[in-house]
Amino acid sequence: MNKTELTNAIAEKAGLPKADAKKALDATFAAIADALKAGEKVSLIGFGTFSVAQREARQGINPQTKQVITIAAKKQAKFKAGAELDAAIQ
Repeated sequence: MNKTELTNAIAEKAGLPKADAKKALDATFAAIADALKAGEKVSLIGFGTFSVAQREARQGINPQTKQVITIAAKKQAKFKAGAELDAAIQ
């Protein structure tokens, strides 16, 4: 399912016009992204938790040249599914 299909599904299930469903979805994504940028966790009970994890710098190998390179440290978004979501897909 892509973003357009998700927007259409939200519009249908909530009885909203597609434009309003798209605005709601975009606002939801923006709110989650803003919270993660601020270093906060976003917990949606029954669905899951979004968080930010710090990946440390590490050594890697360039597959073309076989040279050892240093891969920089970075922050990475993580998602852990909640119990209800896990149960729904089983």
